Amino acid sequence: MKKLVVKLDLHDDRDRSKAMRVVSGFEGIGSLSMDPKDSKLTVSGDFDPVKVVNKLRKSWHTEIVSVGPAKEDDGKKDGGKKEEGKKDDQVANLVKAYQAYHSTPVTYYYVPQEETPDCVIC
Repeated sequence: MKKLVVKLDLHDDRDRSKAMRVVSGFEGIGSLSMDPKDSKLTVSGDFDPVKVVNKLRKSWHTEIVSVGPAKEDDGKKDGGKKEEGKKDDQVANLVKAYQAYHSTPVTYYYVPQEETPDCVIC
């Protein structure tokens, strides 16, 4: 089980419902929740977070807030500080891997050389 939290740049309720419809179409989505105040979308289940983020980025500005395993025990408080440091490292590693996987493409331009014509039609 994975949990993905992304911040979307949504303008109205129509965008919100469209984003939830797009994400719900993926296979393995367990639950979806949207915080309309902060425009944060929380997705959990067995899915590929990279594919979900790519699909959302086609329509909206998307920031990854956190990616990691879904919590099953919310009552644990004794190991919270150690796990928080590990989660920050995991998120940083996932962001680096995402940027390496989806690097900016290099564009090459070919400019043809103009040839001088041998004859001119008058």
